[in-house]
Amino acid sequence: MGTFRIITISREFGSGGRELGRRLADELGWDYYDGEIIAAIAQNSGMDPSYVENALEDHGWQTVPLTLQRTFASPIALQSPQVELLLEQRRVIEGIGKLGKNCVVVGRNADILLEEYGPFNLFVCANMQAKIDRCVSRAKPGEDTSRKELEKRIRRVDKNRARTREILSDTGWGQREGYHLIVNTTGWNLEQLAPTVAAFAAKWFETR
Repeated sequence: MGTFRIITISREFGSGGRELGRRLADELGWDYYDGEIIAAIAQNSGMDPSYVENALEDHGWQTVPLTLQRTFASPIALQSPQVELLLEQRRVIEGIGKLGKNCVVVGRNADILLEEYGPFNLFVCANMQAKIDRCVSRAKPGEDTSRKELEKRIRRVDKNRARTREILSDTGWGQREGYHLIVNTTGWNLEQLAPTVAAFAAKWFETR
């Protein structure tokens, strides 16, 4: 465990985990990593950042033969573009830990990859309607914002996140034993919520 502090944020799609992470970093005056991770992976792999994000987040791992806890089932799996990106993502996140700075890292199974540094692991969730409302408020022009389509996407992305975590850990995605705090953002203003979560995390680090 280092003398610096890391907060990792796992989150359901549309729950506001990304915004909460940014606000936590601002509240604490720490470095923040989210899109920066995608940018680094894209640069290292020579791929477009949008493709990288889509491949890691929203394309199913169901077609890739993977086994639990850090192992790949066959040489064929290692040739998958998704797996290559996943390995590069792992290298980037491990590099963040080696910087030795206080930081907030959103997503990417950072809680598992940075485990040796003793991070404070936060899981952010919300009910389906709250997640749909958030997606609608952040939709790009022309994007399909029907409830059916958004709910389908939310379930697909979360399923992929759970599947990706299976590669790295036997602790299930979203299961309470894997986190130090679970926050349900339903009905909350995240600007108001962030200071309370920051104070909780700070108190947790004081007890380590």
